[in-house]
Amino acid sequence: MSARVTIPGLVVVAGTAAALLAGCGGGTPPPPPAAVAPGAPAAPAPVVRPKEPDSKALPPIAYEPKGRRDPFTPIFLGKDNAGLSVSAVKLTGVVGGRGGLMALVEAPDGIGYILKPGDALGDGRVTGITPNSVTFAVAARGSQSSSSLTLRLPENQ
Repeated sequence: MSARVTIPGLVVVAGTAAALLAGCGGGTPPPPPAAVAPGAPAAPAPVVRPKEPDSKALPPIAYEPKGRRDPFTPIFLGKDNAGLSVSAVKLTGVVGGRGGLMALVEAPDGIGYILKPGDALGDGRVTGITPNSVTFAVAARGSQSSSSLTLRLPENQ
């Protein structure tokens, strides 16, 4: 048999509430609030601070290049080192991905690059990729004006 407890503004059936709170991991219900006389200041609420985690903080993850280039730095070589020219690279393939087509190009030193539209490589920037070609906008050098260069896949592929 369950007892009926009445709190102003709240009706709780004691047996049912205790069972619900115990089932939710809450244990026994809290005691009802103490009656405060009208006009008397209310007692301050207790401060509940979150429990500190028991586990230690994970160490930061660092990229170890091991002779490879940092993938988070842009490929653009800048004005100080203009050694790579898009006219010297070779288009080796075009692949499709979720973001669209990507061009696989190989520099004269044998390093390969995967490029998508908007990527910079040496003195050029990719403006378009088709299933058989990649087009670069080449920056102006000296008295030359900027131009466009299209690399095509060999026909025997």
